[in-house]
Amino acid sequence: MSSSRDDFTIAIRSALLQRGARQKFSLLFLFCLSLIFFFFDIYKVSGSTILRNVINDGVYRISNLATSPFKLMENTSSGTKKLIYVYKENSRLKKELEKLKSKDLQVEFLQIQNKSLKKTLETDIKTDRNNIIAKVLLDKSSPYLKSIIVNRGSRSGVLKGMPVLDGSYLIGKIVEVNYLSSRVLLLNDLNSRIPVTFGSDAIQAILTGNGSKKPKLEYLPEQFISLGNQKVFTSGKDGIFLPGIPVGLTEPLNDEATVRLYSDPNQLSFVNIEIANNQKEIF
Repeated sequence: MSSSRDDFTIAIRSALLQRGARQKFSLLFLFCLSLIFFFFDIYKVSGSTILRNVINDGVYRISNLATSPFKLMENTSSGTKKLIYVYKENSRLKKELEKLKSKDLQVEFLQIQNKSLKKTLETDIKTDRNNIIAKVLLDKSSPYLKSIIVNRGSRSGVLKGMPVLDGSYLIGKIVEVNYLSSRVLLLNDLNSRIPVTFGSDAIQAILTGNGSKKPKLEYLPEQFISLGNQKVFTSGKDGIFLPGIPVGLTEPLNDEATVRLYSDPNQLSFVNIEIANNQKEIF
């Protein structure tokens, strides 16, 4: 048993000694080879230059091949970093573009509202009546009931029954007053009744809402012949509206006389609430 162990130990030592001898021989061989090339180069032995060039080219090629994976990794890493940077920059620019688009839309909306308000203010300057400018908050519309909610109420001096205009054109009257808001009954509402006058003969009639865009004229004289494009104004006979407020133009429809309103009740943004001197609330 002990002899077998000794044989195994001897075999390992022999292998190690052989390996060490090979390494020493390799170093000695390389050293001698270097000396030979050195002397060849000093004494300019024929063929030494060609051999040296071949060896140098081989070494350079092998070095280039050996370092190419590291260069590839470096280039790949640099390209990846650039790609990540471009992606992040693109995301940031897209967010900024969305913000700019949102701001442009807000500016456009403000310009439209400013234009509408400017138009209302210019109308106020041209009239002698006292007006309160109100913004439309809500459009309460159904097939027959037409009304809007405005942001003026009793706090601003609004009373029930006051006329409401779009510029200088009548669109309805106040029927409900809260502290900060009011409800306006439009001319085309089914419950709207407004005394009006029209034509060169100052024909008297009642403008009655029917739920459509064109309210009709009722209580007309007998044998009345409906003509188109006659200007319709408030008559003031009800004691609520001042006389002479423009309403629309007559327009025959079948056997009825209707009125094409000057102001489209579906396109209201700002309105004028007309205040008459010493006007009292009408119930």
